Amino acid sequence: MITLLDYGAGNVRSVRNAITRLGHTVRDVQGPQDILAAEKLIFPGVGSFGSVMQRLQHDGLVEPLIERIRLNKPFLGICVALQAMFEGSEESPGVAGLGILPGQVKRFTNRNLSVPQIGWNGIITHKESPILKDYQGQKLYFVHSYRASVADVGPEWLLATTDYGDSFVSGVERGNVTAFQFHPEKSGEAGLSILNNFLNAQGQESIEVRPVIQPGNRKTNMAKRIIACLDVRSNDQGDLVVTKGDQYDVREPGISGDSDAGDVRNLGKPVDLARRYYEEGADEITFLNITGFRDFPMQDQPMLEVLRKTSENVFVPLTIGGGIREFTDSDGKHYSALDVAAEYFRSGADKISIGSDAVYAVEEFLQTGKKSGRSAIEQISFVYGAQAVVISVDPRRVYVQTPEATTHHTIATKTTGPKGEKYCWYQCTVKGGREGRDIDAVQLASTCELLGAGEILLNCIDKDGTNSGFDHELIKQVRGAVSIPVIASSGAGSAQHFIEVFQETDAEAALAAGIFHRQEVPISEVKEALRKNNIETR
Repeated sequence: MITLLDYGAGNVRSVRNAITRLGHTVRDVQGPQDILAAEKLIFPGVGSFGSVMQRLQHDGLVEPLIERIRLNKPFLGICVALQAMFEGSEESPGVAGLGILPGQVKRFTNRNLSVPQIGWNGIITHKESPILKDYQGQKLYFVHSYRASVADVGPEWLLATTDYGDSFVSGVERGNVTAFQFHPEKSGEAGLSILNNFLNAQGQESIEVRPVIQPGNRKTNMAKRIIACLDVRSNDQGDLVVTKGDQYDVREPGISGDSDAGDVRNLGKPVDLARRYYEEGADEITFLNITGFRDFPMQDQPMLEVLRKTSENVFVPLTIGGGIREFTDSDGKHYSALDVAAEYFRSGADKISIGSDAVYAVEEFLQTGKKSGRSAIEQISFVYGAQAVVISVDPRRVYVQTPEATTHHTIATKTTGPKGEKYCWYQCTVKGGREGRDIDAVQLASTCELLGAGEILLNCIDKDGTNSGFDHELIKQVRGAVSIPVIASSGAGSAQHFIEVFQETDAEAALAAGIFHRQEVPISEVKEALRKNNIETR
């Protein structure tokens, strides 16, 4: 029996599903008494340091957690749970941590790095551990903006470090108490193996002092991520299908050639395709809900069930986009954007993607010059952390004769316009690309970062469905304007296109849809091509 400290924030479902997948039964902490009584306790910290500690304090769990660790009872902390073991964090000044370890958790400060660190990195072990006995240098999934300093952790606690600019603490262990900065439940088969070792480890009654392993000159490196995207909508028969558009048109041509007359392209069932991509090696799965589903009560939203089913068998990060906004359902019940996001997190999502509503939030900010605190970006980021908020940008090119012809951020483009224009800017759109707004991609991305977003999903309407490669000019422009990770999207038609986007831009990840759905280019082929070109992959 495994006891799970589910305090109501973030994606705890994946941890629960992983434990069940590995053959164990899960029970939830019901009160402070369960912290000490549990045979094995897992504390999956997800969200901001302050919100986690405030919830623990409110529920009376802080002192029992400290006592459990002092008594050397089997304990596994994940992500923010590792950070909570320290005295405090720069993320939430004045909020006390558990104080098991000295020092403050601090934000990454290297200006050459994207923050948050989102993606697959390695660990360097500093002592032997039964939980890491099968670890062979595989990449593991990290997603965080703050990290613990190696200088604050003595050899009796230091288990593993990872490099991102400098070296930081990615694992601590003393006796039966272990905590990781990475997410084993989101690290594929390697992570499940680590989690399984904890679940099956025999507890030690005394604290064993293990020999320290000197790391030498070893360093870990981030991998470039390959993301499979599934555009999900209901077809004319009301069934959920994965579809793919050409410049956002998802219907087959009708008899007359009119796309509106044809059926919605059906490329498979979302849960089945997501599992296939996981097994093929996708580093993340993104669901974009392109049907409104506004007539359903929140608890019956079809995408919630897709996430629940997917998270039972897919142990890499899941992102959900579309419909993450406030609304009133058919029963007259009102939901804030935060309420909607919470339901998706509880159903298995790790990140929320915001599209049109991000444009509206940025327009409001540019008009007032002030954060309102009401936007979905701000609300979700405050509770769940910046790493949980992805901004999906849908821009298209607008050509101009000179940079002075517009007030927007322009580039000198190699692809001239219809009238020979040598400059262009990227106009942001809403409503699935159907409506252009007076705001450019740089304005949107940089303002969303200011509002609290942690990642940019950069699409391009001009490239969508063309199989002609990613828009490097757009990617370079936006990547140069923000310090958060950028996902390149739209236009992939071959493995070579992935090589080129990573060689010619600083994008941290690349996403594709149609070529994976139609099995024109398998994910394994993309990964192998990247490895042959010395581009780090998982």
